[in-house]
Amino acid sequence: MSPRSAVAVRTVLPPWLAHALRAQRGPVPWSAVTRGALAAGPLLLVAVLTDRVSLGVVAAIAAMLAGINDRPGSRRAAVKRLGAPALAGAGGMLVGTYVGDQVGAVALTAVLTGLGLLAGGMSAIGPVASGAATQLLVAAAIGAGMPVPEAGWTRALAFLAGAGWLLVLRLALPTPGALTGDFRFDGERAAVSGVYDAVADLLDAAGTAHATARRAALTAALDHAQDALTGPRLRRFASSAAERRLHAQYAAALPLAEAATALAWGGEAVSARAAEGLRRLAVAVRDNTPTGPLPAPSRSAPALRALDDALLHAAEAFDRGGGGDLHTRRRSPRDLLRTAFGAGGREYGLRVALCFGASAAIAQALHHSHWYGQHTHWYWLPATAVFLVKPDLGPLVSRVLCRAAGTVLGALLFAAFAAVLPRPEGLVALVAVCGALVPVSTRHFAAQTAVVTVLVLSLVMVGGEPQASVSRIAETLLACAIVIVVGHLPMPGERGGQVRARLTAATGAAHAYLTHVLDGPDDRAHRWTLRREAYRTLAEARTAIALAAHELPALARHTEGTDEVAALLERLVDTTTACAVHLDDTGRLTPGHRAQLTELLGELAVRRDRLGLTSPAPELPLAV
Repeated sequence: MSPRSAVAVRTVLPPWLAHALRAQRGPVPWSAVTRGALAAGPLLLVAVLTDRVSLGVVAAIAAMLAGINDRPGSRRAAVKRLGAPALAGAGGMLVGTYVGDQVGAVALTAVLTGLGLLAGGMSAIGPVASGAATQLLVAAAIGAGMPVPEAGWTRALAFLAGAGWLLVLRLALPTPGALTGDFRFDGERAAVSGVYDAVADLLDAAGTAHATARRAALTAALDHAQDALTGPRLRRFASSAAERRLHAQYAAALPLAEAATALAWGGEAVSARAAEGLRRLAVAVRDNTPTGPLPAPSRSAPALRALDDALLHAAEAFDRGGGGDLHTRRRSPRDLLRTAFGAGGREYGLRVALCFGASAAIAQALHHSHWYGQHTHWYWLPATAVFLVKPDLGPLVSRVLCRAAGTVLGALLFAAFAAVLPRPEGLVALVAVCGALVPVSTRHFAAQTAVVTVLVLSLVMVGGEPQASVSRIAETLLACAIVIVVGHLPMPGERGGQVRARLTAATGAAHAYLTHVLDGPDDRAHRWTLRREAYRTLAEARTAIALAAHELPALARHTEGTDEVAALLERLVDTTTACAVHLDDTGRLTPGHRAQLTELLGELAVRRDRLGLTSPAPELPLAV
């Protein structure tokens, strides 16, 4: 073995450790940094000046939690992304406060465990529900474990006010660089423009090894745009034309994405002229300008003819500004309940309930012992367990390592700051600085933990608690141990329930899409909606599989082989898209299309049987 090879072998890290060291990259979200600086710090300053410090601490904590959810996107999407968790957090604060005041430790632990079971199931629904579940539990722990003189309803209102203040900033402040025109739609324009750029990138990659990755990037761009357009209208009357135009521009991108996917599936290179029109459309959306003349691609094949027709339709839609409601992801309450109480939701709910309940019981036991001394706030241990047990924040070991390292670093930094900063004005300034750093720190869980630790320790010291860095480190390490143990406990049912549930949903969506295409109903809007759902559920399954693959071997082995099923489903949906485009042009499938579908469905059935997935796999209709 050469020295260079030996070095390469030595530097290969196991997946669970590599994930803990990996950080997201991207431009600094200056608008979110500005909002963070204007949120928790000013709220705390007003509370200090008005002598309502305890309520100010609660409001600042709510603003901090909202800041963690303040991700790039549109303002309308922020209403749900920030508002739903804030409402859940206020409810958790109300329940935690009243139950903590009225019942003993055993009954309180039982109630918190039940909340953990409910919140765990909710988290399986999606990112917004997961954020709401997190704030529900964290606020319940704070309400029960932070001595505050005000009544529960007053604390809940303070929590809503803190999160609501950040939401007001999100809706009112313009994004840097978007001060011209109607800046309220800059997030939507950027998202829809990104779809057209992603379609152009896929066309450029057709016939190359990069086509699969570009198709996945197109799915991500469509998901982002779909979320950006979901939410209440911001100005129902004055901006109705702008609203309709955005919907039309998104809807016009769907047939373009379909044609580009079919071209990439064909494996033949496409001329640069085909992507040029997409680039011009992207600029027109981003700058809110007319499209101008669009270069037409060749019409020598069904997918190219579909692309040309879609470009003509897009130009017409941009001029008219009328589009259907194709951005809404339609999921009935029954579907949401099935997800929350299905295999994935049950497994996650049990683990959250055990971690949250056990940490609350231990924290109360320590609180009543001499070990706590004069520190009367026992919420840190269960609140830490909530963040640690959430799989959407990363693999289990990665979360534990990052949380432990971030807490130690944050506690040491706070101890140093607390020794030199004047009180309370120095601590208020430190809260404002940390609030500004929260949006940047979300790129790595350890960095986020360090920033949040400094911020929360500053808040509780302003609220009257003495310096508590050492006890917070000890409680965090204890929470890490609880979550590690519970995370490896056997649970009723089969392990890897969340991954299997995501795969089952992706299979069902692929089946619905395939059946619609092959049965031949001439309802393209419904077809595009089914196609979106198929690709979106596949992306969610891919994300869950990737996280599970970075667990310790004892956990990762339960989801081995699921990535192969997801890859087959992806190829199946790509092939279905190519079939849809070909059927639109000729009205019949080629023998190659039929053979490809038959082969994929057969291989998919075999691999699903090996994994023991019980839901029915897609089948080829007899008519085909």
